[in-house]
Amino acid sequence: MGIQSSPQFVVHHALRIKGFANVDTIAEISRFDPDVVLSLLEQLKAQEFVLFREARSLWQLTPAGKQAHLDALRQDVESGIVPLMADGYQLFLSLNEAFKELCGEWQLRDGEPNDHTDNSYDGAVVAQLTELHRKTQPIVVGFGGILNRMAQYSPRLAAACQKVEQGEHKMFTGVMCNSFHDIWMELHEDLILTQGIDRHAEGSF
Repeated sequence: MGIQSSPQFVVHHALRIKGFANVDTIAEISRFDPDVVLSLLEQLKAQEFVLFREARSLWQLTPAGKQAHLDALRQDVESGIVPLMADGYQLFLSLNEAFKELCGEWQLRDGEPNDHTDNSYDGAVVAQLTELHRKTQPIVVGFGGILNRMAQYSPRLAAACQKVEQGEHKMFTGVMCNSFHDIWMELHEDLILTQGIDRHAEGSF
């Protein structure tokens, strides 16, 4: 069991990771019931840290909310935690390079957009994703063992990988659909924020 974050921070942090999201999406990430998420969002709204876009039913951080998140993040990440993540993060970065190449193979074939009509080609790429996911799982589980709020990534990645294996093409690299790529990018952003890493200085994308 990793270090427990406050419920309000978990919701605040989830919205920082997503950029904007509806209640159900934040509920999935935070592992709280939607009613609990809505109550916490309303508290953040009262502090002018978030605003609600009624037309699309989306919540979003305000500039004050982004600054408040940085302050809260410093309190959430206790001293001594970041060094515990270092080895796992280096392993993640090596897999991140492999994942980027794999996404390219999924989206393009011989320099042209992959139309996904060649089951043999797609099957080979999916098999590589399955193997990458197998290598990733112990690392991601380890992060959750350090910080409990990160435990949600392991089951979400597993679910997305399973959907790809079952033939749901968009669940590989689709955008804003909880695809494997979506969740992977959220995990990477979480790791960067949590460890206080400058993404541009690191050259990690």
